[in-house]
Amino acid sequence: MRAVALIDGDHTPEVVAAALAALPYEVVGAILTGGSEKLRAAAWYGVPLLVDLDDVEIDVVVDLADEPALSLSERFAWAARALANGCAYVGADFRFDPPRYAPVELPSIAVVGTGKRVGKTAITVHLARLLAAERALVVVCMGRGGPPEPVLIDSPPPLETLLALSRAGGHAASDYLEVALLAGVPTIGCRRAGGGLAGGVFFSNVEEGARLAAEQAPDVVVFDASGGAMPPVAVDRRVLVVGPDHDFGAPLNGYRRLLADLIVSVGCELPGAIPARLRLAPREPLTGRVAVFTAGASDVSHLEAEVVKVSTNLGDRGALARDLEGLVADTYVTELKGAAIDVVAEHALARGRRLVLAGSEVVSDGLDDALRELLPVVVAG
Repeated sequence: MRAVALIDGDHTPEVVAAALAALPYEVVGAILTGGSEKLRAAAWYGVPLLVDLDDVEIDVVVDLADEPALSLSERFAWAARALANGCAYVGADFRFDPPRYAPVELPSIAVVGTGKRVGKTAITVHLARLLAAERALVVVCMGRGGPPEPVLIDSPPPLETLLALSRAGGHAASDYLEVALLAGVPTIGCRRAGGGLAGGVFFSNVEEGARLAAEQAPDVVVFDASGGAMPPVAVDRRVLVVGPDHDFGAPLNGYRRLLADLIVSVGCELPGAIPARLRLAPREPLTGRVAVFTAGASDVSHLEAEVVKVSTNLGDRGALARDLEGLVADTYVTELKGAAIDVVAEHALARGRRLVLAGSEVVSDGLDDALRELLPVVVAG
């Protein structure tokens, strides 16, 4: 394997040269990352000094540097660059390998996030609606509560179907059901388990889902990610969604940033990103006293209704149960997330209350044009 080493001037050149010679790789160069304590003008390391990882073709980046010349945050930045180049990044007691991405037969776009509850699925729904006006498409979703085998949904699932799934022990608020309901496009549900620092997954059936999508012969496939995990498929373009509660500079978010063709910041503003905000969008008119249930921050100030309760605890069953105690409302409005069906819907129906499902309207200047610009790259004509 061909390697480039990261070195610093706080080690003597003789020590670095000896370490390079002992590595079990073909070391084709080194990058001096900083430090000057033991650096001599005529230092020679036995390999040429390089400026950047792109200077040569390599398989692995070996970190032979140390603090303070190379800080922890700088190491993660180098790790992100190595992984984005398809290289492993190894050190004295760590190793990062780039996630494996299976090939996709059709033009494809993925919507990925820096973590959970950043508005990623809302952006996926928005993208699917936008593209469906021009192209035939299929959305492939992966989630922590997805089905054991990929499931294709051709039309929006009615509440009765969601209730039946929940009562049978299934997760009736999985992202694929939400996308199918709100976008109204063919949607395939998949599952995944585990999420790595760089977005890799331990287990998923997304590859099978991608093959099922290809059988539908769409013009383009949209892949919806799960939390900070990315679909394990080699898509043509990626949209990265960042929320206000996620550190854009966190370890290996730099990798996601380097892979992204477009960055959307939901509820916040970031350099180089298109800002957007989410506004709750009930699917039916609201009547009477209204209780709203969401998975996080969502603007409800525009609702023409008497809102008596707003709960953001769909992802916290204990807090959600407390929110429902003694609730007096005529209409329950809920996003299709977390415990929306097995807790909120069942609570409403048991008390004869009206239940209205809701999505999130994406409000953003310039986002639609930016999303459309991704499409001609992956779909000709």
